[in-house]
Parts: sequence; C-alpha cells; structure tokens
Amino acid sequence: MYVVRVMSGLKARLVTQARAEGFSACRICRPDAVPQVAEQLRAFVDKGYHGQMGWLAERMHWRGAPDVLWPEARSVIVLAENYGPEHDPLAVLERRELGAISVYAQNRDYHDVVKKRLKRLARWLIAKTDDSTEVKVFVDTAPVPEKPLGQAAGLGWQGKHTNLVSRELGSWFFIGSIFTTLELPVDEGEGDHCGSCRACLDVCPTDAFPAPYQLDARRCISYLTIEHKGPVDPDLRAKMGNRIYGCDDCLVVCPWNKFASRAAEVKYHARDDLLAPDLGELAQLDDAGFRARFSGSPIKRIGRGRFVRNVLYAIGNSKSPRLIPVAQSLCDDDDPQVADAARWAVAQLSHL
Repeated sequence: MYVVRVMSGLKARLVTQARAEGFSACRICRPDAVPQVAEQLRAFVDKGYHGQMGWLAERMHWRGAPDVLWPEARSVIVLAENYGPEHDPLAVLERRELGAISVYAQNRDYHDVVKKRLKRLARWLIAKTDDSTEVKVFVDTAPVPEKPLGQAAGLGWQGKHTNLVSRELGSWFFIGSIFTTLELPVDEGEGDHCGSCRACLDVCPTDAFPAPYQLDARRCISYLTIEHKGPVDPDLRAKMGNRIYGCDDCLVVCPWNKFASRAAEVKYHARDDLLAPDLGELAQLDDAGFRARFSGSPIKRIGRGRFVRNVLYAIGNSKSPRLIPVAQSLCDDDDPQVADAARWAVAQLSHL
C-alpha cells in the first residue's frame, strides 16, 4: 500500500512538472496496452496502403508491439503538446498563386522542440527517484505507435481520419513519449467520440479514406508531398491544389477543434514567409537557397528536388499565366522529378 501511495504521489508531481515544461497533457499506460496494433498494422501493409514507406513493414515487429521495443519498460508516459494555429489553414487554398504548407511545418521542427522537453522531463523523473530508474524518449522518429498509445493512455482517440483527437485540444497536438522502468499508476483509455460525423472523410481532396478509420497513404497529400519519391501519379496532381507540404484539411474540419487554442510555444507560430509563400519565388530556389530558407524547418528533410516538384504541381494548378515562364525555366532541370513536374505545369497552364 505504501508503494502505491508513493507512486501515486510521484505521478501527480510528474503531471505538474510536465505542465511546467510546456506540455498540454500527460497520461500513462502500459507498453502492452495496445495489443490490436500488430493486426491493424499488418492489414495496412498487406493492402499496400503504406506506399513507399518501407520502414513501416521492416519495423513492424517493434511498431506493432511496444513491449518488444524495450522489454524492460513498465510504463509509457504519453505527452501532448499543442500547436494550434491562430489563422484558418484552409483560407490559403483559395489563393492559388500561393503555397499551402501544413500548420506543423510553418516554423521550427517540432521533433527538436518536443525532444528537448521530453529529455528535461525524463531527467527530472530520474532525479526524483534513484539511479536504477531507466528512461527512453521518443518523438515520431522511432517505431513507436504513438497514436494507439495516446488513446490507451487517455490523451484522445483515433478519429475516422486515423489521427488522434482530444476533447480538450482538438486535432492540433504533437505526441511524445517517455518509456520508463518505473511502474507508475495508469490512466483510463479514451473512447471514440466521432459518432456519425464524416467531416474529415468527406473533405479529403483525393479520397484517401477507403472507409472510416482507414487511410490509404498512397492517395494522401501529406504522404505524396513528403514521403513519396519521384513523380506523383498524374491523376492525383490536379487534386493536390496548391498544397506544397502536407495537408491539414481533415484536421481543420473536425468539430472538436471548437475547444482548440493557439499554441503557447512561439516556435510553433507561423513564420511570415511560410504562412502563404509565393509559388514563383519558391520554384526558383536552388539547393543553397532551399537549405537557407528552410533551416530549422521539417521541410528541409525532403530536399530541394521533392519540394520544388510539389511547388510546380501547385503552379500547374494555379491557373496563373504569369507563372508559365517560371515553369518553363525548369523543364530541363537536372532533377528528373522537377523537370517532369515543370513540363506538366506548362502543359496545364497552356490550356488556359
């Protein structure tokens, strides 16, 4: 009984410290709390929905079973960090000569920001226990099923768009986790609160949801603009509109966002030059210019070629004759995917 009281007290202080570090919510579950993940992931891969993301298949034995990833772990501390926007992310879609960048990528790379917070909180936890306490921190770069763990811990539930939704934060939050050898008291998981709502499914420009709670990444604009290498299927290019990095449509329309608030962390506030950048300017970035423009941004990791490819698809969808010379100047680019996208854009605009 004494141990239970001690661990309950530690958990209460942990939650308070997590808030002090800037996290929006802190909940706890067991590593083996998501037994359904392995089967769901296998079905996802068997249908080919993962596209070119081979790492999902290669690391399935870990991602499908967090208790296998680190067998010594006894608890998973799952944390949410709000990155809610102040502006309407859909407004830029009507301004075809400008690029639409996903809210999470309009400033600093969240991996760096969240991981620093996680490490500080993990060090605090060790300091409040003893040297035998072990921890590992994760934020979206390891084979950890963050969303199912988040639901098991009670942060929210996986909505029909497969993203985690919170009754307090809406759709706008990052997930980080601390695995620890401590056996902390767990929280109750969250149930589904989507009801009959289909807003996220119906708004998708590319029909990327074969059914509620299922995503075919091969049709998802976030996947196409970030993960997909090489030319995008011509049948999907026009549907991408002016989205040049990611897509927030299914997140924006969720009714639970009525409870969302703007991010407190200024590193998540949109940079002026990334809120609605000019497509013509972005298309003309060379490698050095691209690296300088997106230093410290998650956009940097996809490289100049894939990014300019996306920009050229947006130019092709812009219905703007002034951008024809920009596209023409890239028809013989050294990067084949850029040259292909440039020729497609010229063809689209020439039909106006």
